[in-house]
Amino acid sequence: MTPAATAPREGLAAYIAVTAAYWAFMLSDGALRMLVLLHFHTLGFSPVQLAYLFVLYEIAGIVTNLCAGWIAARFGLTSTLYAGLSLQIVALLALTQLDPAWSLGASVVFVMLVQGASGVAKDLAKMSSKSAVKLLAPSEAGGLFRWVALLTGSKNAVKGAGFLLGAALLALAGFTASVLAMAAVLAIILAAIIWRMPSGLPRGRKDAKFTEVFSKNPNINWLSFARVFLFGARDVWFVVGIPVYFYAVLSDGSEAGNRTAFFTIGSFMAVWTILYGAVQGSAPKLLRAATRSPADITADARHWVAALIAIPAALAALVAVAGAPAPWLTATLIAALLLFGAVFAVNSALHSYLILAFTDARRVTMDVGFYYMANAAGRLLGTLLSGASYQWGGLPACLGTAAVLLCLSWLGASRLSVRAEPHAPAA
Repeated sequence: MTPAATAPREGLAAYIAVTAAYWAFMLSDGALRMLVLLHFHTLGFSPVQLAYLFVLYEIAGIVTNLCAGWIAARFGLTSTLYAGLSLQIVALLALTQLDPAWSLGASVVFVMLVQGASGVAKDLAKMSSKSAVKLLAPSEAGGLFRWVALLTGSKNAVKGAGFLLGAALLALAGFTASVLAMAAVLAIILAAIIWRMPSGLPRGRKDAKFTEVFSKNPNINWLSFARVFLFGARDVWFVVGIPVYFYAVLSDGSEAGNRTAFFTIGSFMAVWTILYGAVQGSAPKLLRAATRSPADITADARHWVAALIAIPAALAALVAVAGAPAPWLTATLIAALLLFGAVFAVNSALHSYLILAFTDARRVTMDVGFYYMANAAGRLLGTLLSGASYQWGGLPACLGTAAVLLCLSWLGASRLSVRAEPHAPAA
């Protein structure tokens, strides 16, 4: 077989291997988040304390993404992918050492540190996987958009399944046994990936400088600005507000009531994230990306975030007017937040395509790292505001804050240049 014929096969094999590793990681990441959130809520942690558990996770993501792009450029993408999976296994094992006899403050600090390690792991794996798409995807007929949408959409569907898995494991097996089982499975998958990882990913370049992570491309900088507030708007209700609200509505405090609440909350979070992933994966077809110019797709980023603003704004007003929880209100919240997830998914897919389209092959890990640093900053902002806004004004405050953050995301998207087309994907 000729080298020209072998290269596409090696690229596809590398893409499949990277995607499989990313799926395994995100399944454990979704399950761990739900385990930690629900387990510590039942131990009496307040909304603000629950938010603190994830603060270092998001801070670690900011620092990691800033550094990981340079590390991958210097040492190669496989090194950062393996490091992310390995660190997640260490974090899971460490979490089993939590002692119920510790004070509340010691428990919060310990879990924050472990979640911080998990945050580093996640962003190492994410940056590696997303950068690999730029290097491996075909350049013709919207191939880049299709491949990145498939990776990102499937990842979010798997993470949604992880939410459900985490809630189910907590209800059926308990906290420690669940975490140990996840660590064991992830270790087996890591060993298999290392053993069978095909060629096709770059090995790194010794001349890569850390200062290169800061882009001089205004489109990348404005896109990163828009990403901060897009994800802040999601997490401001997703991290603490909705799970705690649904727990208060669904559980009577008994063991059976808690179990029912766990399954219901986990199911909602899973369905939301799976729907989000499915729409993300379908975004290129929905937007007719194969037949439209990059400038048209760039303009879509502004239009779709404008459509998203109305949903949390209307829900905030509805919950505030309704006052006390009621079955009809819970059903309305579920339906409207699923709609939010679908529209949010299109926005996220557009961003994920544009960051790869705006960069080039030489800078891809650094630009992707910088962009996901902004993503982590948005999640940190949303996490902090989720606990604080819920404690201050309940669910209406969470949803109203989300609408304000989306207005800021629209401001960033409106500054993207639609005249200068993004860089063509590297051949």
